[in-house]
Amino acid sequence: MNRGINDSKDLPEEYLSAIYDEIAGKKIAMKETKEITLKSNKHSVASEKQRRLLYNVEMEQMAKTAKALMEAVSHVQAPFTSATHLEHVRPMFKLAWTPFLAAFSVGLQDCDDTEVAFLCLEGIRFAIRIACIFTIQGFITSTKEQSNDEYLGLVDFVRWLCAVSMDELASPTHPRMFSLQKIVEISYYNMGRIRLQWSRIWEVIGDHFNKVGCNPNEDVAIFALDSLRQLSMKFLEKGELANFRFQKDFLRPFEHIMKKNRSPTIRDMVVRCIAQMVNSQAGNIRSGWKNIFSVFHLAASDQDESIVELAFQTTGHISIKCLSEFACNASFPDTSMEAIRLIRHCAKYVSDRPQAFKDYTSDDMNVAPEDRVWVRGWFPILFELSCIINRCKLDVRTRGLTVMFEVMKTYGHTFEKHWWQDLFRIVFRIFDNMKLPEQQTEASFHIPNTHSPKTQLYLTCNQRLFLYKAEWMTTTCNHALYAISDVFTQYFESLSDVLLDDILAQLYWYNEQLARSGTNCLENVVILNGEKFTPETWDKTCNCMLDIFKTTIPHALLTWRPAGAEGDPMSPQDVSDKQLDSISQKSVDIQSHSEDPHSINSAERVAMETRRQSQYSVGMYEDGPRNRTPTKIQEQRLFSALLIKCVVQLELIQTIDNMVFFPATSRKEDAENLAAAQRDALDTADVLVETQDQGMYRYLTSEQLFKLLDCLLESHRFAKAFNANNEQRTTLWKAGFKGKSKPNLLKQETSSLACGLRILFRMYADDSRQTASEEVQRRLLNVCSEAVAYFLTLTSESHRESWTNLLLLFLTKVLKISDDRFKAHASRYYPLLCEIMQVDLIPELRSVLRKFYLRIGFVFQIAQLPDTSQPEQEPEPGLEVEVEVERGKVAGEQAQ
Repeated sequence: MNRGINDSKDLPEEYLSAIYDEIAGKKIAMKETKEITLKSNKHSVASEKQRRLLYNVEMEQMAKTAKALMEAVSHVQAPFTSATHLEHVRPMFKLAWTPFLAAFSVGLQDCDDTEVAFLCLEGIRFAIRIACIFTIQGFITSTKEQSNDEYLGLVDFVRWLCAVSMDELASPTHPRMFSLQKIVEISYYNMGRIRLQWSRIWEVIGDHFNKVGCNPNEDVAIFALDSLRQLSMKFLEKGELANFRFQKDFLRPFEHIMKKNRSPTIRDMVVRCIAQMVNSQAGNIRSGWKNIFSVFHLAASDQDESIVELAFQTTGHISIKCLSEFACNASFPDTSMEAIRLIRHCAKYVSDRPQAFKDYTSDDMNVAPEDRVWVRGWFPILFELSCIINRCKLDVRTRGLTVMFEVMKTYGHTFEKHWWQDLFRIVFRIFDNMKLPEQQTEASFHIPNTHSPKTQLYLTCNQRLFLYKAEWMTTTCNHALYAISDVFTQYFESLSDVLLDDILAQLYWYNEQLARSGTNCLENVVILNGEKFTPETWDKTCNCMLDIFKTTIPHALLTWRPAGAEGDPMSPQDVSDKQLDSISQKSVDIQSHSEDPHSINSAERVAMETRRQSQYSVGMYEDGPRNRTPTKIQEQRLFSALLIKCVVQLELIQTIDNMVFFPATSRKEDAENLAAAQRDALDTADVLVETQDQGMYRYLTSEQLFKLLDCLLESHRFAKAFNANNEQRTTLWKAGFKGKSKPNLLKQETSSLACGLRILFRMYADDSRQTASEEVQRRLLNVCSEAVAYFLTLTSESHRESWTNLLLLFLTKVLKISDDRFKAHASRYYPLLCEIMQVDLIPELRSVLRKFYLRIGFVFQIAQLPDTSQPEQEPEPGLEVEVEVERGKVAGEQAQ
């Protein structure tokens, strides 16, 4: 059959054999194809379901065709040539990199299997390496161009379509939503793109939804929100891989619309859309929670009850920040209380699941694992509670304050030391605005001489502001001080090293109530924890008290002079000498209270303190022209500050006494001394105080006790100088300082000296302080001599009466010391005590003085004791003195 066909010659036999072998190895067969007969009219592809079906059928057919082609060539034996030069690889890689990239990209996008993702990434890495080795520079460029060119055109198209949509919606009467509908469709069909491409597309579409959602036409805004809801639900179904933030970008339009659109209908719809997402897709939400909480945060401050209620119900116990905002909404107090309860529940959740916070690394890559539970759990809870305290009304902030310290007390054992430092920075914010002097929060301006309604309204606002500040200090700040003291005591081992200095710094107050509370808290902390104090801690505490003593001595009481006679409540010409003498006998103690704090409840105490604190502020703005002068305002400010300093001095004296000897010990000792004197039977056993060793005396060094003693004596001498300066007291009284009587500092004068004497006599009888005994005796002799000499100079009967307990204490303590020491003291005091006999003393003092003189007779061998070996007989009149001397001796020996 092949003869003569090759230019009248036969074909070579080898050629024909090769063709035969090729045909035998590769069968010639028809393709196994199956015709697809789907009608493609408009009705068949109109619905989404039909389009999806057609797409699936076509994809299946393409897969079968590819399989058939691959099977057809699978048995072909083609020669394989190994590349021996880089130029062989270049054309091969240029031809094959496109399908490689497609295969790897699809695998990364559509598969969540980690092994598949690893292989795809390895393939891409190898491809890049090949491109670099063979200097195929066009690979990465071409990869970028191929991946970008496809969707960059789509981005431009979407941008112009959004512009057309804005033009269509601009019509105020008949807005068209055709282009908006097409934008929704484009979003739906391109949602399957890789995230980096999709984010570029959504950047344009999301901005368009921000504008359309705030359209003044509610129909347009509702359509946009509903479309956005459907797209969001579809997008959330895909979930989100760790460390990605596409959900946050996708849901941002809801937050923008909620913030900018004030329509109640639209705001309600936004909250309902978010609520639906939370209820149906909570398991898939990752970075989108931030937008959701932002929406609820905005809804929390809404004035529409339905919006607030729906947002509150949806929030539940998930978002601390939202709950804080709910608590601060003053319109719904029940919701506020419930929000605080849920925050308290969140604290329990954090305590039960600390590991969950340690494992969460989304936003805390730079935070140590052991600190993540603090940063993500405890700190937000306590911070938002502090915000509630600083923003809310009294009942809500009181509840917030209580819960905040309950959390500390309940879960504080799990806190690290540096956590406590961060926490107390938050707690001390409660006092930031209140630690300024009271005058700085008032209007420091000169009020014009007018009674216009505008002026009256302005004054009312300032008075209301001052009343609010007074309420804040007497309630919230006061509560916080005691709560801090309790927490510090409970966790003293953890907090003493890191927070003692900060807590001591909170004791410097310019408000009377808080000054009292601060010293009381210091007293509680020392009494409850003093046994665990280190010497350094005691030094800090004593130095703090010394500093407060020095900074609160009201030196201006001795130096103040009125700037002028104008405005004085009473001039010297208005008062006769007789009236002055009468008034001077009725002087009022600056540090005294007109009310008994133990006879009223806390609410009444707060009300009285508020009225007292505001009295000065209101008085400054009375209508009288004299009270509106800048000089008078300045005087009142000074007097208020001086009064607070006087109060602090007295409180510190009492704190030292309670700290060293335990509360109520000194008061009980004074009562026993008086009772013994009244019985005319001084006996050591009768005046011993059972609780004398419960104080902190044994934990204080002699140097520290001397520091406290110096404070007490300095305070005593200042009060003594003020009380003796009758002219200055009269000047202050006429200027309106402290009531209608001349001021005095009798309590400060006597209580400071009494506390100092107790410390000295306690050290004097302490055998463990022998090294300081000489210094103690020297100080004791000087202080007692000075005190008795001062008493002899007093002319006021009421002033002498205030010294009764002090003299009883002094004489009783001296009678308890040994004979040798008694000699030194009696020799020093004898002339002074002889002068006292000329003073009209109460019977109790005369009784103790009688025993003192009897003891002198025995110690100096002026009198003799009876012979006790003789049978008992009726004593002669002169022997009664000797019996009393014997009793004095026994009392002195027992005291040793």
